[in-house]
Amino acid sequence: MKISKIKIKNLFGIKECELDGRSIELYGKNGTGKTSVIDTIRYALTNKSDRDYIVRNGETEGEILIETDNGLKINRKARTNQADYKSIKKDGAEVQSPETFLRDIFTPLQLNPTEFIMNMNSSQQNAILLDMIVYDWNLDTIKGWFGELPSWVSYDQNILQVLNDIQSEKGQYFQLRQDLNRDARNKKAMIEEIGATIPTGYQVEKWEAANVGEIYTQIERIRKDNQTIEKAKQIIENRDNKVRKFEADKEIAKSALETEVNNRANQLDKDILRMQEQIKAYEVEKQNLSAKKQDKLAIIEEIYKANVAKYDAEVEEYKEYADKDIKDTTKLQEQAKEIEKMKAHINEYKRMLNLQQEVEELQDRSESLTEKIEKARTLPGEILQTAIIPIKGLTVANGIPLINGLPVSNLSEGEKLDLCIDVAIQKPNGLQIILIDGVEKLASDLRKQLYDKCKAKGLQFIATRTTDDEDLTILEL
Repeated sequence: MKISKIKIKNLFGIKECELDGRSIELYGKNGTGKTSVIDTIRYALTNKSDRDYIVRNGETEGEILIETDNGLKINRKARTNQADYKSIKKDGAEVQSPETFLRDIFTPLQLNPTEFIMNMNSSQQNAILLDMIVYDWNLDTIKGWFGELPSWVSYDQNILQVLNDIQSEKGQYFQLRQDLNRDARNKKAMIEEIGATIPTGYQVEKWEAANVGEIYTQIERIRKDNQTIEKAKQIIENRDNKVRKFEADKEIAKSALETEVNNRANQLDKDILRMQEQIKAYEVEKQNLSAKKQDKLAIIEEIYKANVAKYDAEVEEYKEYADKDIKDTTKLQEQAKEIEKMKAHINEYKRMLNLQQEVEELQDRSESLTEKIEKARTLPGEILQTAIIPIKGLTVANGIPLINGLPVSNLSEGEKLDLCIDVAIQKPNGLQIILIDGVEKLASDLRKQLYDKCKAKGLQFIATRTTDDEDLTILEL
């Protein structure tokens, strides 16, 4: 679609101007109305203007009429005393939703294509280039690729930018993978630290089943047997001593009794001399002393025999132990200590196993994230194989669009001019016109390249160039 007629009246600084569909350059001094022509066409297409006053000073109404070679008519009237007027017709019929219709027949960069290379930063340029790549996708496509919809990504951008955000080092996949890997490294360090304290070949099931209580019971039983054996040996070894002691006790008792009887007999003899009247009684008592002596001797003998019998019974009780050897419990005690030592490792060993399982889980999750990141990195290549790429030589690496392998910033000035025209014309069935304001900023050879590029693509263009000429001049190109 090309413009066949432009008619301007009383808009901005223009009193009246009429142009056909030829490509032209408007040149002259500042204030001659060059940019006003550009701004008027922009106003017709967008219904917007950066200027405070649209109607020419002193007038109440300004108008622009644009006709195309396919039956489209755009008519706008700006008024100071009443509402503005607009009429957008196609083949004589009013277009429904006219502003939406107009937005669909051109791109904003058509109204100032050099804006792409002169005033936009690399991020803005990259976003525009990526948006030009046509690939059919939706949110279900993302879910199919990654099993979910990554929440940190903005989905109002090109699919390649979406994938770049997904695999970005600032993205949650990358950050979470770093956290998982760091946690896994820390747990591995703990495993190594625990492993250093556990004996080589440690069998946790063996030491869990080991019963140290039974060994200590066995040790206690042997200890008591040893005490009994020692006591038996001591009792048997001391028997003769005990018997001699019992015999001495008997002799001492007999001697004491003898002394007691003799002393009493002497006392009685003296008493007989003093007490004749009691001689008979004393004689009887004297006679009875012998019998009492025999009775007490018998008792002393019985006590002796009882003590010997009692001790012999005790000797007999321990006699079976006397010939036994004392058992050594050293090995059992060492075995018990070894079991206790090994049992002390059980909890740490189990903690180490749990940590190893956690590390495996962390590594699995990390590998899953790596797969998603790598998928986000490889998908652009797959997409570009089937996507519609409107600019020759456009590829994408790590989310950055490249022209013939180079980022926009590395292109020559001529290549940048070519690119800005390609970027501006993205609607092959739309309005094929380019508005370029201020081409005096470009070197003459670059300006010529720009014009030649537009001609080669069959585009209409209207350019403005500030010169020292007093009057506005229209140069057909």
